[in-house]
Amino acid sequence: MQADDCQSMEQVRQEIDRIDRLLVGLLAERQTYVTRAAQIKPSRDVVRDPARVEDVISKVKATAADAGFSPKIAETVWRAMVEEFIAYEDREFVANQ
Repeated sequence: MQADDCQSMEQVRQEIDRIDRLLVGLLAERQTYVTRAAQIKPSRDVVRDPARVEDVISKVKATAADAGFSPKIAETVWRAMVEEFIAYEDREFVANQ
């Protein structure tokens, strides 16, 4: 169902819940790659890569704009998400040593 087709808040909420389930699945997949990165990286000091973070944010903002999604919201969400994934990767790196 498209947003414009929703006739009630219940329908809007059902669709948001559906999208959230899809996002959780995608983020779980993303986490598997972060886990693998922690296994591959040669040292803990390369877990945080500021240039890579900015590259990711730049790409996300461009993709968001093309998709009709607010680049400001995208940047805010991705910066928070990337920080959490970096913290996760750091814990994984330490756990694998």
